[in-house]
Amino acid sequence: MRSPLAVFRAWLKARRSRPTWGDTLADGNAAADGNGFQAGLELASQGIIALDADGTIVALNSQAQALMHSTGADLSGMEFWEAVPDRVADNHRSVAEQAVQSGFAHVFVAHDPFQDQWVEYSFTPHACGAVVNLRDVSDTHQALQLLHGSELCNRSLFEGNTQAMWLLDADSRHVLALNKAAAAFYGLPGDTAAMPKVEAFFPEGEALRWLASLPAGDFQQQMRVCTQRKMNGELVLVELACSTVLWFERPAALVSVVDVGARHFADIQLQRRNDTLEQRIAQCSTDLQRSREELDTFTHAMSDFLKAPLHVVSGFATVLAERYSSALDEQGRHYLARIRVSTRQLAKLIDDLRTLAHLPGLAFKPEPVDLAPLCHRLVEEWRKREPQRHLVLEIPQTLPVFGDRDLLVTAVDCLMDNAWKFTAKKEQGWIKVALIPGATPEHSVLSVADNGAGFDAAYADKLFTAFQRLHSSADFPGGGLGLAIVKRVAERHGGRVWATTADNGGASFFVALPQAPVAPLPDQVGSNR
Repeated sequence: MRSPLAVFRAWLKARRSRPTWGDTLADGNAAADGNGFQAGLELASQGIIALDADGTIVALNSQAQALMHSTGADLSGMEFWEAVPDRVADNHRSVAEQAVQSGFAHVFVAHDPFQDQWVEYSFTPHACGAVVNLRDVSDTHQALQLLHGSELCNRSLFEGNTQAMWLLDADSRHVLALNKAAAAFYGLPGDTAAMPKVEAFFPEGEALRWLASLPAGDFQQQMRVCTQRKMNGELVLVELACSTVLWFERPAALVSVVDVGARHFADIQLQRRNDTLEQRIAQCSTDLQRSREELDTFTHAMSDFLKAPLHVVSGFATVLAERYSSALDEQGRHYLARIRVSTRQLAKLIDDLRTLAHLPGLAFKPEPVDLAPLCHRLVEEWRKREPQRHLVLEIPQTLPVFGDRDLLVTAVDCLMDNAWKFTAKKEQGWIKVALIPGATPEHSVLSVADNGAGFDAAYADKLFTAFQRLHSSADFPGGGLGLAIVKRVAERHGGRVWATTADNGGASFFVALPQAPVAPLPDQVGSNR
């Protein structure tokens, strides 16, 4: 089957000698050709209207009638501009007629608001008049409107953005546009008509190096720190970020400009301060190490120098008590007993001070430890020293914990000694040692409770402070360092300590210890009651 255009051309060739469309269609001998011409028009996918030299419609197909919204009326013989809506004729008639008379094709698009339809009218001049092609372009027009609206939105966002931005053509690498913020940043006039070259934004030679560093086509996530030159010659350090965009259907790179000069200066200042701080920290570490060494030396010297005469005093007091107690009256024997008690207390204080000072430097070797045998041994030693004491000791068969054996032995010694001391005035004292679940499965808690003198709960925060005592040394002798040592041992294990008391007396002390090996933490000063 031949196309409608081929039929139309054949019909024109056959009737080329006839002066007008009307003569051609009116000729009875050409009826067959006319019917073939109309059939060809009906096969067309768009509307076709044939006009004579006067602009009268001599032929049209049903598609044209539908687009002219006159399917129920015969438009043949009507003047074309009278068949179309008045607004179409008023807006396009003069220009279309002038173009056809001059032998030029003419195209325009008209909108039908009632049908919300856009129709394209395409005029092609011919020797017998003109051919008008009609095509529904509503979908295309709506797509163009959406595209135009998107482009306007993009331009609005681009122009109104407070971030300095400019557009670089992806092919020519020329500046396509820059927003107001960029114009203000570079010192360009706000009404700049001609776009500056990209070289204007860089110091001499750097623009080519920057362009060469950009990949061809894809600019996504391309960021560079470089120097920019303002129009007054000022150089600034900036961060340029590029991303690929379409700018009015042209591939382009959107370049955002961030002044990082202040940040770079701040980074330099921060680095200098960090270097200074590192030097100070190193110096402080050296001074701290030297101070610890001096403290260790002083502690050793003081303990040796103090213990030597203390042993002498204690020895002579023992000799006096053994050999000459019968020669002394009651008051003299009391004084002698006070001397012996004071020397023992001072010796214990020296030992505690030495232990407290040495804890930070002791090696930390965690291992499984059973504390039950230690507790039994301590109590047996104290019972030998004070056989008149009546004390009930409650200890499970095993007290399995995990930590440094030497440190834990020291802490348990302090806790048990504390409980033994504060139950001294009880006719029937008791000490209970147990392991209870911790706040998390990774911790266990060692508990040492007694029914001794207890403490005032208002001063519980002072219990583990060195040399802090909540009871008179005359009532309960001690140096005030035992619980400080316990706290320091707990912290070396990554744990913590706390205590509770009851209204009717007694106290409970708790030490939370990790169940798994942990690195030792920096030592901190503890406290005691």
